[in-house]
Amino acid sequence: MSQVSGNTLIAVGMVLIVAGICFKLGLLSWFGQLPGDIRIERGSTRIYLPVTSMLLVSIGLSAVLGLLRRL
Repeated sequence: MSQVSGNTLIAVGMVLIVAGICFKLGLLSWFGQLPGDIRIERGSTRIYLPVTSMLLVSIGLSAVLGLLRRL
């Protein structure tokens, strides 16, 4: 495994730890509850599509990765 792969794994792990702490503390309670997130419940079937939430996550990650690329 190369040095870059190791550093990438460490960075991903740190991001997952921070996200887990944020979920545990309730800082991300809005996730999946935004207007535009689709929730269908009929009988015992549930379909959940967090469209708006995933769009915000995608924009945020794109912005962060764009900034990191410029550094």
